Amino acid sequence: MKMKALSYPYVVWIAVFIVVPLALVLLYSLTYGDLSGMNFTLNNFKKFLDPRYLDVLWISVKLALESTALTLILGYPIALIIAKEKPSKRNTMIFLFVIPMWMNFLLRTYAWLTLLGKNGVINSIIEFLGFKPLNLLYNDGAVLLGMIYNFLPFMVLPIYSVLVKIDNSLIESAEDLGANRFQIFTKIILPLSIPGVITGITMVFMPAVSTFVISRLLGGGQYMLIGNLIEQQFLWVGDWHFGSAISIIMMIFILITMAVTSKFDTQKEGSGGLW
Repeated sequence: MKMKALSYPYVVWIAVFIVVPLALVLLYSLTYGDLSGMNFTLNNFKKFLDPRYLDVLWISVKLALESTALTLILGYPIALIIAKEKPSKRNTMIFLFVIPMWMNFLLRTYAWLTLLGKNGVINSIIEFLGFKPLNLLYNDGAVLLGMIYNFLPFMVLPIYSVLVKIDNSLIESAEDLGANRFQIFTKIILPLSIPGVITGITMVFMPAVSTFVISRLLGGGQYMLIGNLIEQQFLWVGDWHFGSAISIIMMIFILITMAVTSKFDTQKEGSGGLW
């Protein structure tokens, strides 16, 4: 009974800050009109079937998939390198890797404007070397770079947390049986790290597909992603009903994505001991 009583504050917290807001978003998505006279309708969802909005969704998913793939390609070797180090050095590397995350997300993104701008640091170096400045901002590359930079830790840390738990005796046994490094990686390390990879993919894809700050700053307002569309409906257009409908659609889309990725996670994390 005492344990049950201790859970009440958490239940209240969940109800106030999760259940109630979600219920309000769902209510607005299924209605039209103001609070004094709301009427039920599905037109908010039908409106999203407009090719213009479907194109926005496609561009958002495309950029999210690209950024997720690139963070995986970059993040897996980083996680593997860190996991192979001695504990003292490993902790220092993780600490240095996490430090940028202590800075505000918006400030981290603004920093790239200084680096990639026409008169920024990178173009200044290029001009100093005698070349013409490059157009590094307000394109797909800049948006992808911002996503990779901001979300890379979300890929590295889950993979690292799994790799560091792999029992080193498994690798030593494989070496004793004549396995080379490639075989050890493909037959032992990679299969055992799949849970971390799946978690990393989920943690990167979800914020990437719904981001709006990165595309607004590094895309220069030229890129309308699904996050920007939702922001626009709530802050500028004032159509909370359509904005809520898009939010519900994105929530369902993300839940389906999580369900699909979980199907590939057939292994349990921690199948080995400490590396």
